[in-house]
Amino acid sequence: MNLSSIVHALARWLAILGGLFLVAITVMTVISIVGRAFISVGLGPVPGDFELVEAGIGFAVFAFLPWCQLNRGHADVDLFTSYLSPAVNRVLNLLWEIVLGLVTILIAWRLWVGMLEKREYGEITFILQFPIWWGMALCAGAAVVGVIVAVYMIAIRVMEVVQGRSLLAPAAGAVH
Repeated sequence: MNLSSIVHALARWLAILGGLFLVAITVMTVISIVGRAFISVGLGPVPGDFELVEAGIGFAVFAFLPWCQLNRGHADVDLFTSYLSPAVNRVLNLLWEIVLGLVTILIAWRLWVGMLEKREYGEITFILQFPIWWGMALCAGAAVVGVIVAVYMIAIRVMEVVQGRSLLAPAAGAVH
C-alpha cells in the first residue's frame, strides 16, 4: 500500500465516520422533535439534544474537510485563472494549497490548545454533564487528518510544478 492509498483511505474512512455521525444526529433530532410533539402522552425531547448536535456537527465538519480537500471539492472561482497558462495555474494551485495547509495547521493547533484548556478546567455540558473536551478531541483528531492531507496535497502540488504537468484529475463539479 503506497502513501497515496493510505492518505485516501484515511480521508475516506473519516468522511464515512462523519456521515454516520450526521445520520445519528439526524435520527436523534427527529426522535427529539417527535417527543416534544407528544409531551401530552408522556414522551419528551431527548435530554441534551442540543449538546449532542453541537458536538456531533463539529466533528462531522472536520471529518469531511480532508476528503473535500483531497478531491478538490472546495470552491474554485476561475474568473481570471482560466486565461493563464497551465504552468502559472500549477504555481497558483501550489500557493493556495500552502495557504490552506497553514490554515489547517493553525486550526488543528488551536483546537488542541482549546481542548487541553477545557480538560484542565473541567468544563462540562449543562444538561448531560459530559466533558466539553471530548467533542473538541474528536474535532482535533479529524483536524490532524486534515493536516496530513494538507501536507500530502502540498507535496503533490510541488511535484506538479517541478514536473511541469498536472498529477491530479481536474476538479469535479461546477466551476464559477
